[in-house]
Amino acid sequence: MSNNEQWDDATLAIRYGYQRTLEGEHSEAMFLTSSFVYDSAAQAAERFSGQVPGNIYSRFTNPTVATFERRIAALEGGERAVATGSGMAAILTTCLGLLNAGDHVICSRSVFGATQILFEKQLSRFGVQTTFVDLTDLSAWHNAVQHNTKLLFLETPSNPLMEVGDITALSQIAKAAGAWLAVDNCLLTPILQKPLSLGADIVIHSATKFIDGQGRALGGAIVGSHALMEPIYSFVRTAGPSMSPFNAWLFIKGLETLAIRMKAQSEQALAIASWLKAHPAVESVFYTGLSDHPQADLIARQQKAGGAVLSFRVKGGRKEAWRVVDAVMIFSRSANLGDVKSIITHPATTTHGRVAEADRLAAGITENLIRLSIGLESVDDLRADLARGLDALLSA
Repeated sequence: MSNNEQWDDATLAIRYGYQRTLEGEHSEAMFLTSSFVYDSAAQAAERFSGQVPGNIYSRFTNPTVATFERRIAALEGGERAVATGSGMAAILTTCLGLLNAGDHVICSRSVFGATQILFEKQLSRFGVQTTFVDLTDLSAWHNAVQHNTKLLFLETPSNPLMEVGDITALSQIAKAAGAWLAVDNCLLTPILQKPLSLGADIVIHSATKFIDGQGRALGGAIVGSHALMEPIYSFVRTAGPSMSPFNAWLFIKGLETLAIRMKAQSEQALAIASWLKAHPAVESVFYTGLSDHPQADLIARQQKAGGAVLSFRVKGGRKEAWRVVDAVMIFSRSANLGDVKSIITHPATTTHGRVAEADRLAAGITENLIRLSIGLESVDDLRADLARGLDALLSA
């Protein structure tokens, strides 16, 4: 595997990081075991002390999980990855592995609802304070820096309004402050965006989404340098927010088709977004693949495509938005995203429902906003499905 730096992402996602067992299996083996057996007491002692490498206990050492970690690290261009039991566990593990009471975080206001609550209500209980700023306002990030700022955190594109953060510029602000920059790369995956190459220190994933691609399993991943990942790994080893071997195996299988899925789903999302822009019942469309996106120049430098998630506002309020959501027959009414099955979501009452109304509105999460995760069904069928509700609004 020493020549992996010459491999394309599609090849890395299928081939990198696996060592076959003596059985010579073609598909990666799944190690469903809680613990491992040692040849002697001395070997056990050497492994537990770290004198020699080897598997100890699946909470923190498992060959299947390690294969997934090596593969996602290679795709992101990082030295090491640490897998966790969910995407939110990845964010929490990053914070608890690196931060101390009295530290300060700057976080984009345009993040997933649970992420905002984690920083605002949970980490604050342990003495970590967070300032929320506008994702696109670099001066706000700069002005929010304090003497104890240790972490800058953002999603880009943001969920669900598709705002884009300037990773390179934010990395410069972080470095000047002596802080780390962490980027949630869930919506684009390393196929469409590589934050580490743009200056980020840490990349975080909810593997539950596009990495799996089938809506089957929960998981998360954190990628960065060996030095940064060591305290994060130590936290996983001790506290146990671990990825199960079975889920790791599912994510390995998901990675095999990630490149082709992200390309196809991005193309489909662009077609749907373009169609929505022309529909008379639609007020506005938010998608980074549209040429008239206000940050088109930045997107061209930072992303390879727009991804599969978009959102739009209908003309009206919650009643009209719910009417569209309730009219679909193909789209799944769900709060997930990243599936090959297309999903429709009303963020204000689901993913961001626990966020205070004032904070929701400040982040642009209005009652007439609908989020779509575009899958691999026929584009014509998806358009017709959305038209059922949208056309009905015109005659209401």
